Amino acid sequence: MIRVAVALAVFAGAVEAQSVKLRGDEIAILLSGNTAVGMWEGHAYRQYFDADGTTIYAQDGDTSLHGKWRVEGEEYQSIGIIDEEWEGRFVMEYGGQWFWVSKTVPPTPFEVIEGNTLVAE
Repeated sequence: MIRVAVALAVFAGAVEAQSVKLRGDEIAILLSGNTAVGMWEGHAYRQYFDADGTTIYAQDGDTSLHGKWRVEGEEYQSIGIIDEEWEGRFVMEYGGQWFWVSKTVPPTPFEVIEGNTLVAE
């Protein structure tokens, strides 16, 4: 359901585009109330994005981290409880796959699962 809503919005204006950078409203639709699942620096993770702006990042074999998330312009941003500055990334779609992208991080694939699924079923 999420993928369909965002995909329709993304592809409405870009029929033949190979990769698409999501707009801010598309990022909010994709993440809000859902869980991102992927690999970060060689470790499996799950991150839940609550609609109220809180987030929980759970990495295999490590303590869960709590923080906040938001969308500013066309960028997803997050900050942890002990962090001093917001960290931003763009969200791209390419070939049906979502990617985190920033100036310091190479494109990193992730998938989105509806709802709070911090614990794998």
